[in-house]
Amino acid sequence: MDVSVDVLGPEYEAIVLPMGEDSEGEVVATLVRRRATDPCRRAVLYVHGFVDYFFQKHLADFYVERGFDFYALDLRKYGRSLLPHQTPNFIHSISEYFAEIDEAVRIIREEDGHDVLLVNAHSTGGLTTSLWADRVRGRGLVQGLFLNSPFFDMNIPAPVRIAGDVFSRTLRARWPKAKLPAPPAGIYVRSLHRDHDGEWEFDLEWKPMFGFPVRAAWLAAIRRAHARVHAGLEIDVPVLVMASTRSARGRAAAEAVSVADVVLDVDHIVRWAPKLGPHVTLVRIKDGVHDLVLSNKEARDQVFTELDRWIRGYLPEPPSV
Repeated sequence: MDVSVDVLGPEYEAIVLPMGEDSEGEVVATLVRRRATDPCRRAVLYVHGFVDYFFQKHLADFYVERGFDFYALDLRKYGRSLLPHQTPNFIHSISEYFAEIDEAVRIIREEDGHDVLLVNAHSTGGLTTSLWADRVRGRGLVQGLFLNSPFFDMNIPAPVRIAGDVFSRTLRARWPKAKLPAPPAGIYVRSLHRDHDGEWEFDLEWKPMFGFPVRAAWLAAIRRAHARVHAGLEIDVPVLVMASTRSARGRAAAEAVSVADVVLDVDHIVRWAPKLGPHVTLVRIKDGVHDLVLSNKEARDQVFTELDRWIRGYLPEPPSV
């Protein structure tokens, strides 16, 4: 394996996962690894959202302190895995990501020897890993899912959503990289970054202030994935879904950006979460932002308190040696 010290510092390793080629050329994913202080057989795999990558070191701290080895996957064409010849974040199908999730899980379980795996995913990562977990049900590869503000529907008015579906389906075959209109971006990332209005340090090349363009094929892929969730999945492990108690859109977003989800409609998350499988726990976080672990301290503490309680209640201990 191609292993090096990660950009987050010497506690973290970056493992490059070759993923072959697509129409743009070479494709890679990147698995970030941080070991717990003592050898352990429980692990967590974090998967980021759209226009995002792993940088939330305090999330890794939380798991490592509880005896988990921590892993995070920068998917193809995101963050550490974005190559110069690639269109950022571009795919034709959500299932393209399954290859790197499969390989990450193989390394975690077979090479690193873990028996219990929790998948922790945010936003679009929550959509992707839900479909992945449904695909691998019955194989014992994952023992639980924690979905942080999963992206289960479009946060736009219904007429615009319907028009966007038709437009993206029409364009994706002939002009898959066509840029589509998207809601204004910038205030959310600005509210997070420590050089602006927030407290977090991250690379604005990998998570830019105004995002990356929404492409026709990507949107069509997302909407097909949404339809699958809406029809119902059969994930066979406990799932914890968290969402803020409120959303804000349009003019209201600027004033509420530090105490609400300004990216997704949290009512969509609440509506579709029960469709994931028979064992879903839903928790609402007061004053939570879109990435709940980047919320203000009081809300963030609630996230970690609820997550800790759920882990102790539902995630199995590894088998004794």
